[in-house]
Amino acid sequence: MKVLVIGSGAREHALAYTLERDPEVTEVHVAPGNPRMTEVAQLHAVDPEDAAAVTQVARELGVDLVVIGPEAPLVAGVADALREAGFACFGPSAAAARIEGSKAFAKEVMAAAGVPTARARVCRSADEVAAALDEFGAPHVVKDDGLAAGKGVVVTEDRQAALDHAAAVFEAGGETVVVEEFLSGPEVSLFAICDGTTAVPMQASQDFKRAQDGDRGPNTGGMGAYTPLSWTPADLEEQVTEHIIQPVIDELARRGTPFVGLLYAGLALTPKGVKVIEFNARFGDPETQPLLLQLESPLGQVLSAAANGKLADAPPLKFSNGYAVGVVVAADGYPDKPVTGTRIFEGQFRSGNIKLFHGGTGRDELGNLIVTGGRVMTVTGKGHTLAFARNMVYAAVNAFHLEKVFWRSDIAEKAAHHQIPTYQVPEGGLFQVESTSERSEQA
Repeated sequence: MKVLVIGSGAREHALAYTLERDPEVTEVHVAPGNPRMTEVAQLHAVDPEDAAAVTQVARELGVDLVVIGPEAPLVAGVADALREAGFACFGPSAAAARIEGSKAFAKEVMAAAGVPTARARVCRSADEVAAALDEFGAPHVVKDDGLAAGKGVVVTEDRQAALDHAAAVFEAGGETVVVEEFLSGPEVSLFAICDGTTAVPMQASQDFKRAQDGDRGPNTGGMGAYTPLSWTPADLEEQVTEHIIQPVIDELARRGTPFVGLLYAGLALTPKGVKVIEFNARFGDPETQPLLLQLESPLGQVLSAAANGKLADAPPLKFSNGYAVGVVVAADGYPDKPVTGTRIFEGQFRSGNIKLFHGGTGRDELGNLIVTGGRVMTVTGKGHTLAFARNMVYAAVNAFHLEKVFWRSDIAEKAAHHQIPTYQVPEGGLFQVESTSERSEQA
């Protein structure tokens, strides 16, 4: 099987690395990729959002499967063009990818599917935003309706900061923002591989969105993650699939837009049960990096089964024992104005136990490896205990000679030290039934 991965970040590096280890995969290609992916794949200089160009590369290579990593090509309809040209593609259509591309659409789908989520208001003016903030109270949650690379959400006690964020969205040409009630409780990421009908969950994971230790600073695309989660109910993945993932898959199919790809549910384990914070239409970054280190199933075969509508016939997913941790090394100034151009000396990055998945890296005119983006790399490792995996990753990070970069020092710290209390299932169950009036508010 020849596989083409679309994208250039650490997530795509992890996908290419894992696909290359599948015995059924004979070639891995990445477009456009980054310099460190050459160890596991052949690179092709293609704009990932140019559907015609991506399709042409797939045709020239004669690939059997295309895996789309980032959200922007999905929303742009690249998967549609590939399927129309006859290629098996792991990634939803533009219509199905609206589950991520529009927060308002996601709320509409959840309401129709009876999926528990935060109450919300879709606002089209500053006055509507102000009214919604007053209705729900602090902490305030304001989201860009469209794609924002994980950085379009503001959660704040400061009403003026919430208003300012909404105003910035409108000033930038956005027509709507979504104001939500705040959901208290620990957050969990759950990925499900879907073929339009069947959904198969991966291990639950947890990522860290804020830029600084202690969950301070601005929201980012993610500063680190770990898996599995020992403090959640043992059957969380199966329960979420039954009550959240599958109803959404069924609703999208009912609308004539079957979801084929990776559905990512961002969840809050609240005192009133599990509620959805958001959906993404692709593998999440940085959760993908530790998750794929844990995966024992052959990734290419699994994704091919999903792309061809045969996921129900595939063997159950297998994950290794132990834990995996990923820590993101980011350029100074990220997420606002990352410092780029800094040279990275390559010889130091050699360790059999640690995997470095590159994201924001490239070559200068002399061929030197340099920083080209905000999240430079994800340093990822696994171990028999979470503490061991975490200590190994941080030992590697602290040993690197890197300039003008930073990282959080507390990824998975509380979980490794057993400081996260085991989530107690509420008396009413993990999934609380809402009234019709409450559900209508979601849309």
